[in-house]
Amino acid sequence: MAAALDGGDVACIQLRLKGISDDDLRRATEILCPVAQDRDVAFIMNDRADLAAELGCDGVHVGQDDTPYAEARRQIGDDAIVGVTCKASRELAFEAGDAGADYVAFGAFFPSTTKQITTPADTNILSWWQEMMTVPCVAIGGITVDNCDKVIDAGADFLAVGGGVWNYDDGPAAAVRAFNEKTRG
Repeated sequence: MAAALDGGDVACIQLRLKGISDDDLRRATEILCPVAQDRDVAFIMNDRADLAAELGCDGVHVGQDDTPYAEARRQIGDDAIVGVTCKASRELAFEAGDAGADYVAFGAFFPSTTKQITTPADTNILSWWQEMMTVPCVAIGGITVDNCDKVIDAGADFLAVGGGVWNYDDGPAAAVRAFNEKTRG
């Protein structure tokens, strides 16, 4: 993870570990959170606002089946980042943005090995969001160096790139460099 973060600009890293105990999640956070924060990269926990607050994370990312936005905000506080998955729903995005979410996430845009896709998204939702709102949007789902131009051109402010970094043939640091080149190009 340190090598990936040292590869270029990274806004935040999300800890997404499903099916592990709270103690294992705490231990992973204790190890990984300082690696990110020492590099001025926000460390965000997936799903668990309660543990994010307890462990000093910079924020939390919640899905539609997780802690509701208002409760997540209450648990983690006003100064922390709270992002909300909105899948391919304009209505969910408006609700999250109006409620005060720091970002909304749309997707999945491409097939993903990280998560089962329940609602495929069209890139038009990114363009529409940019015209309507100032809350940043994140593109999620199967994004790689090879396919990211499509969501960048559509208006994604940020890219969520789990497998696109960790499975990159030349390694995670090279992936971060390649994504940086694409987003600056």
